[in-house]
Amino acid sequence: MKRQTLQTLVVVVLVAFTNLAGCLGDSLDEIIPERKGIPGGLTLACLTSTSYTSMIVEVDYEPGYKPLTSSTEMLIERLTSVCDKPDGISVEFQEVNFGQQGDWTAEDVRTKAWEEKSGSPREDSTLRWQLIFPAGTYTDASVLGVAVDASTIALFGDSIEQAEGPFGRPSAEDVENSVVVHEVGHLLGLVNLVYESPVDHEDDEHPGHSNNDQSVMYWAVESTDLANFIFGSLPNEFDSDDLNDLAGLADGSIPIRDQLWS
Repeated sequence: MKRQTLQTLVVVVLVAFTNLAGCLGDSLDEIIPERKGIPGGLTLACLTSTSYTSMIVEVDYEPGYKPLTSSTEMLIERLTSVCDKPDGISVEFQEVNFGQQGDWTAEDVRTKAWEEKSGSPREDSTLRWQLIFPAGTYTDASVLGVAVDASTIALFGDSIEQAEGPFGRPSAEDVENSVVVHEVGHLLGLVNLVYESPVDHEDDEHPGHSNNDQSVMYWAVESTDLANFIFGSLPNEFDSDDLNDLAGLADGSIPIRDQLWS
């Protein structure tokens, strides 16, 4: 096909789609929605500055469920330590009413969160991840937090409060701090969500989680089982295996898959 003919065909196709969009009252973006990906689908977008030099963590919360200052500050500290964002990482807070009735499913989280997103996860040179703090609990009430796609996680404040241990050990604040970092760890691809670690540190019975109870990615951290940490400190940091995985992903020595970034 000649170059001019091909260009004409492209124009005709674009015009046809534009007219279709007008008839339906939808934009092209709504007809061809943005891919949401899987947890870990924007790992490289965070770890490197090749395409995204800044990052926004959007925190959408229902009235009475705003996260603790300590948890968002800790989150930014952990992200800053592993993600190359020369123009900085910031937090934007937004109070919303999700209007969800009953328990939350993963699909509920995806749907409600994307309705409230203030911008695209990938916009110009800025990467945007979203944390929602809704009222209510997950369908499995023992679940404290969940990562549902490449840019979205939810933390369930009611369940986090109930997860506080006897005599306040661990405290609800300690629980929230750890669960926030844990779920964002899943957005970073930990453990083995979008790669295969050269080190055997994934829990065989809990895929996607660490077998080290000193890692924030330990399987029990996102569930009420973490009350077992009453006689020790609740982990809120990535361990050496987690950090080595992230470093290997960033420098290309560990192959990665299912990435949305370009």
